[in-house]
Formats: sequence, C-alpha cells, structure tokens
Amino acid sequence: MAIFSVSSTRPSVSAIHTGEPAVTVRIGAVGYLNARPLVYELDGAPSFPVRYDVPSECARLLHEGAIDLGLIPSIEYLRGGPYRIVPDLAIASNGPVASVALYTTKPMRDVRSIALDSGSRTSVALTRVLCHRHFHVEPSFEPLSPDLSKMLERCDAALLIGDIALLTDARPGVEKIDLGEAWTAMTGTPFVYAFWAGRFGALDEDDVRELQRARDAGVTQNDEIAREYFPDSPARQAIGAKYLRDNIKYYLRDDERAGLETFYRYAAEAGVVPGTRRIEFY
Repeated sequence: MAIFSVSSTRPSVSAIHTGEPAVTVRIGAVGYLNARPLVYELDGAPSFPVRYDVPSECARLLHEGAIDLGLIPSIEYLRGGPYRIVPDLAIASNGPVASVALYTTKPMRDVRSIALDSGSRTSVALTRVLCHRHFHVEPSFEPLSPDLSKMLERCDAALLIGDIALLTDARPGVEKIDLGEAWTAMTGTPFVYAFWAGRFGALDEDDVRELQRARDAGVTQNDEIAREYFPDSPARQAIGAKYLRDNIKYYLRDDERAGLETFYRYAAEAGVVPGTRRIEFY
C-alpha cells in the first residue's frame, strides 16, 4: 500500500449549528496494515481527512503541530504534548504480535549490537526495555533502514516492524523473536503500540464516538481489508487477514492501560524517557 496524504477542512459541530467558519482538523495515521481497521471507514470521509505516514513521522508531525490528531507510537505520549488520548482505541497485542520482531544471529545473551528500524519509536523503546529487564544485555543500538540483510551485516540483531516484519520469517542461522510475546511473558499484560492522541480541544464527544464507530466497523472487515491491502497476492491476503483477526487488538481497556502504565514505568527506569506522566483521555 502506498503512503499518501490528504488534507481538507471540515465544519466543527458548533459551526454546523451556528454558521461559524469551518475549522481544519488535520489527522495523521500509520500506513501499515495493522492500522487499517481503525481508519478503513474513515477513508474518503469528509469529516475525517487522513494523512498516512510511518509511525515516527506521524509522531513528529503531531509534536510540531502539523497535525491535530495522530495515531502515534505510545512512547511519544511522553515526549510531546500535553496530549489527550481517544478512549478505548489502540493498536495492541496480548501475546504474539507477529509484526514487531528481533532477528538475531546469536543467542540474546551474546548480542552486543542491534540495528533498529528507523521508522519505529515505540518498538525501539520496547526493544531497549526488554534488553534491560528481560534479556539482561546492554547492546549498542544503530538506527538503519529496514533491510534485514544489511542490518545483520552491521549488527548481531535487527529490529523490524510492521508489514516487513509480518512477512519476513526466520532464515537459516537467524532466530525471529516476537517482542509482543516477550513482553506478555515478562509482564502478564498486553502491549499497546499506538493510539489516537491530540491536544486538548482537538476533538469533541461526537468525534470520539465517530472514531470508535469506525473501529467497530473496521474490525468486522479483516478479509476485505487484507484483500485490498495485498491485491495481487492471495497468500499474503491470508496472512494479513489472520494477523488482523488473531494478533492485533483495537481496544484500550483496563488490561491494556495496565500494560501501558507498566511500559511507561519501565521505559523511565531504563532511561528511554526522562519520566512518566498521568494518562489522560478526551
């Protein structure tokens, strides 16, 4: 799927009733397959024009004020704002995620260097937390473009995320470690990779309900989404539909919030972020 951008304007709820000028609500989402159920029903909707980018770019745009609402990596909540989170919406896993993985040429206890997918931020933070608390190693980290062969030429292990990780299996001499599975094994909680966040006042209650409604509709259309995302590959369509159905969760409830708070605390303890803050919702 190509990454593209669209911008437009929409009237606020108050503008509809009072005749006030329309306001611009700029929305940024992630272009990966795992985000599609959250935005599938929004594509083409004039009320929610959506721009698509990699996770790190989506976060940068929100931090810089270039968008008003972003489907941002969860770690970025601590690096900008203050933001509000759209309630009960997330990209999460509870166990294997299939699309966030370390590929290593050595046992993790012997890993001394890790190449990091430069398009990721939360998964980079997760990798650092797991190295600190779960694998008990202190490797060096090097951001690189997501090319597994080149990454493993430079480092003992490589982090890949998103569609590339989903479709890249282990190879001879290389072990694939699912980081969603590693997190849940360590903590007993789900892991939250991303959520909708924006500045206070960017959304009203009707907007929140519309985003939740889009999720509710999107999660019922896994087969259709996978077919459209991989139009020329029935094999990848089957992988994609299974992944959306079995690996990715789209809710931010008590268990997910507990996992998120644990991640923030561990990230601060590992020096990934300066500190944590209270989670606040629209």
